[in-house]
Amino acid sequence: MTEKIAQTAGRDALGYFAPEFAHFNDDVLFGENWNNQDIDLKIRSIITVVALMSSGITDTSLVYHLQNAKNHGVTKKEIAAIITHVAFYVGWPKGWAVFNLAKDVWNDTSKQNDAKSLHESSMIFPIGAKNDAFAKYFVGQSYLAPISTEQVGIFNVTFEPKCRNNWHIHKADKGGGQILLCVAGRGYYQEWGKNVVEMKPGDCVNIAPGVKHWHGAATDSWFSHLAIEVPGENTSNEWCEPVSDEEYNNLK
Repeated sequence: MTEKIAQTAGRDALGYFAPEFAHFNDDVLFGENWNNQDIDLKIRSIITVVALMSSGITDTSLVYHLQNAKNHGVTKKEIAAIITHVAFYVGWPKGWAVFNLAKDVWNDTSKQNDAKSLHESSMIFPIGAKNDAFAKYFVGQSYLAPISTEQVGIFNVTFEPKCRNNWHIHKADKGGGQILLCVAGRGYYQEWGKNVVEMKPGDCVNIAPGVKHWHGAATDSWFSHLAIEVPGENTSNEWCEPVSDEEYNNLK
């Protein structure tokens, strides 16, 4: 279900002084307009940032909407491209002013040398939280971000360098299996008894049910892939032994 936008800033700041304005701000602008489903919240956030930038508004209201854009999926790479494009039409000084605000929102000043942040900025999907629920089935640190949990399960799985999951098998009485689609970084996929396959952004692997396999990051790169669950009957996962350091370090 689509997230519903709620706002109380008008009443919090002006409810005692201008209750009608507060009503229009909280109930109409945000309550009705922002919850209109004709365009999604990411696009609506981008439009709002562009409108404020075009008007030369670079106060806390723009900071709020930059953060809102980030919260609704606008990446650092995307906001940089948006601001650059709009600056050609509305003025270079406005571009500089908005970049100074956007850097703080996307934490460039504190994370510019952070490998995790750089990796996340290279893709449109979030890294998500630490994958603690499945940590016992991984060597190293992984992260999990649900993308879709309806109709077909789609999860963005991110591996730190050298991280990999155990050998495992997807089981099903009918249908089932999994599809991996690399979205950032570089990693590996290997089926039992076969050579390892290198995965880079855009590479796709189809995993049939009953096939023993593992996947994970390269030694020198973060790695993210979408794990797409193929619907089936009585599906389950059988987790097996870890991929040993010797196996992993001898990959060719």
